[in-house]
Amino acid sequence: MDIAKALSLEFNIQLDYANNIIDLLDEGCTVPFIARYRKEMHGSCDDQKIREFADRLEYLRNFEKRREDIVRLITEQEKMTPEIMANLDKALTLTELEDIYRPFKPKRQTRATIAEAKGLKPLAEIIFAQKDPRELEEIAKDFINEEKEVVDTASALAGAGDIIAEMISDDAEIRKLLREFLASSAQMVTTLKPGEKYLIYQTYENYKEPVAKIPSHRILAINRGEKDDCLKVDVEVNQEKCIEIISNEVLIKDGRFVEFLNNVILDSYERLVLPSLIRELRTSLTDVASEQAIKMFEVNLKPLLMQPPLKDKVILGIDPGYRTGCKVAVIDQNGNVLDHDVIKPTPPHNQIEKSEEIIEKLVKKYNVDAISIGNGTASKESEIFVSNLIKKLSRKVEYMVVNEAGASVYSASKVGQEEFPDYDVTTRGAISIARRLQDPLAELIKIDVKSIGVGQYQHDMPQKRLTTVLDGVVEDCVNAVGVDLNTASYKLLEHISGLNAGIAKNIVAYRKENGKFKERKELLKVSKLGEKAFVQCAGFLRIPNEKNILDNTGVHPESYDATKKLLKMFGMTENDITNENIQNLPRLIGAKGEDSVAEACGIGVPTLNDIVKELLKPGRDIRDDLPKPELRSDVMSIEDLKVGMVMKGTVRNVIDFGAFVDIGVHQDGLVHISEVCDRYIKHPSEELTVGQVVEVKIINIDLQKQRIGLSIKRVGVDEEIVVVNEKK
Repeated sequence: MDIAKALSLEFNIQLDYANNIIDLLDEGCTVPFIARYRKEMHGSCDDQKIREFADRLEYLRNFEKRREDIVRLITEQEKMTPEIMANLDKALTLTELEDIYRPFKPKRQTRATIAEAKGLKPLAEIIFAQKDPRELEEIAKDFINEEKEVVDTASALAGAGDIIAEMISDDAEIRKLLREFLASSAQMVTTLKPGEKYLIYQTYENYKEPVAKIPSHRILAINRGEKDDCLKVDVEVNQEKCIEIISNEVLIKDGRFVEFLNNVILDSYERLVLPSLIRELRTSLTDVASEQAIKMFEVNLKPLLMQPPLKDKVILGIDPGYRTGCKVAVIDQNGNVLDHDVIKPTPPHNQIEKSEEIIEKLVKKYNVDAISIGNGTASKESEIFVSNLIKKLSRKVEYMVVNEAGASVYSASKVGQEEFPDYDVTTRGAISIARRLQDPLAELIKIDVKSIGVGQYQHDMPQKRLTTVLDGVVEDCVNAVGVDLNTASYKLLEHISGLNAGIAKNIVAYRKENGKFKERKELLKVSKLGEKAFVQCAGFLRIPNEKNILDNTGVHPESYDATKKLLKMFGMTENDITNENIQNLPRLIGAKGEDSVAEACGIGVPTLNDIVKELLKPGRDIRDDLPKPELRSDVMSIEDLKVGMVMKGTVRNVIDFGAFVDIGVHQDGLVHISEVCDRYIKHPSEELTVGQVVEVKIINIDLQKQRIGLSIKRVGVDEEIVVVNEKK
């Protein structure tokens, strides 16, 4: 296989671009670096496309390696034929390769291998050929051998039948045809095992659905129910049609021994073929469902990490609790801890007045601008307390409930202990909750991304694959934003292109020993950070307020000379980057012609455009262009809601069947996929992202189950809405 050509066609890019991407990946270049600083080599593909390209490259290389291994193994058995070789060359998937290799694969002892050891393989071949004019009994007489425990014709024929049954089971074409038939016609059937503890799986009590239509989230739910020993799962197939498919491949026209072979076909189907293909089918369904769930996690994680920071604000974080009270921490504009305390406004203590005094004192002392409340235990009571308190404050203070998933993981982690060795676990949690509002990206990357809680069934996923994908998302986000070289934690730095945990710690250690970095090239003095790592990381690291303003942009050091040529061409210097003259640059370049300007500077047009974008907004944060966090000053409860109300909310999680939206009550509401928009969509992610602010209409309230049904498409539409369970 010409892998580069295959990838070129699959991703619809030029062949030389495909070869360039392969070369860059093989050289150890990271996806963010390739996407950002080597655009001329791949036609400006984005990081997602390059990452998908890299995944597919790995698959095809594994495929080729496995094909070569199979060719070698069959050749070593001296069983390779031109037909087998042609089939291997035509195979497009690993499954097809394994089907071809199946007859030659060393087997554990089976009924067929035992029969072969008794010398019955020739008898099986005679019968399978279906041409010998003799009767079966007469043919089988020649194979009676008491020493090998073939005592009569019946035992000889039984052994031959076992061999033929395995031949049928190993036939690649038969397996392919049956696999396709099962995929298109089989039904997934589940029954609920008795017992009150299984109520969460009641949906699947008498459930049946074609496997071709069953959605991924349902596959994962069924798998979990089976694993929990709550569900009995079966796959129903049309046996008559399956037998017909096998017979059409095995029986020849006017062939002999039809009755015998029909019995063998049935035995092969029931004992070998069907169990194997059902296992394979369920594995395939699970793999597809897992990949979809991983993709869903990826889709949710990126906008969550890229939520705009709340810059230049003093924030008070509250980690809610009942028995031990609510932990409080105040951080300054740079995330440094100013103070911490404990309040107990929630049951069983209900110390409202004392808690108000503590918070009011902290707000006045540190000029707190916003309060960040974790959404875990006692969140609702804490939110009500904060909402009532800020109405009494002389200073304007707003609040936001943030997702605290993973905060406890961080608090007890080695990273948390290293960062705040003098604080206990609970105080670290409050600090993390405050920082999540201040800079979600910088804080969330400190914990295992699987603990962030914006997917579904993440703990049931193949963990290695999940980690690879999510690490890729984190890498793309961190590098897209860039980090301040003089303030970033090592946990943030380790996600920068070309760096790892060891080098990131060395950067922080160098900073402590030598003071702030004055210029990017000073990185080369850091232990174990060589020229190759420097090339990969330099463009993503920022140094504000230093002599070389280009060090605070996304312009790569390798393009500094080209940037100076560009500025000089139009009578400018680096000093003009900070004044209004620089805003004329796009117009001047347009008048002269992009191609000629790029050629004169010794760079490509994509790099030229990137340089200009950085010069126009030095030190810019791409997250600043996104909608700001939705801060609140009041709280509602589910009892305050009425069907038909239109409210503003924030998308918290996008899943296969809809999206959960925070509308300012303790319980998020669900927008079902059918209520997202008027047009047909395959998935809610086509319209919604985590962090997006949307207007929703309440269409259903169930107080008993604490459920809120929402609609986006019905906002602005006058209609009579059917109310279900609005009252207890």
